[in-house]
Amino acid sequence: MSYEAVGKLVAKFDTVQRTETFKTREFVIEKSEDIGGRVITNYIKFQCVQDKTEMPDRFNIGDNVKVMFNLKGTKWNKSGVDNYITNLDAWRMETVKLGNDTAGNDGPPSFVPESAPGEAVDDLPF
Repeated sequence: MSYEAVGKLVAKFDTVQRTETFKTREFVIEKSEDIGGRVITNYIKFQCVQDKTEMPDRFNIGDNVKVMFNLKGTKWNKSGVDNYITNLDAWRMETVKLGNDTAGNDGPPSFVPESAPGEAVDDLPF
């Protein structure tokens, strides 16, 4: 199942070569919501893997983006204790053009796919 989140890109981290054949990269978006007159801000960290690690390069810090991602969970046992980790695996990012208001989000955002020149927009989750 695929999910999506819209927010402002606030951090991009370096690619990490986990093994000889596996690499990851993380980035963070800031998502604010007005709940009953109180603004709640969340910082959501995503992970890109393999050929998707270059995806955040097309965007600048401060850009409003829409991120499509899958939830991935892993369980492992160390010294008789079960451990769990959850990753938000991003597989696509798009630029978000907000209406007249870039801060308050009064109207619904319009989404514009963003791709590098000559690059096909990949919307497959694998």
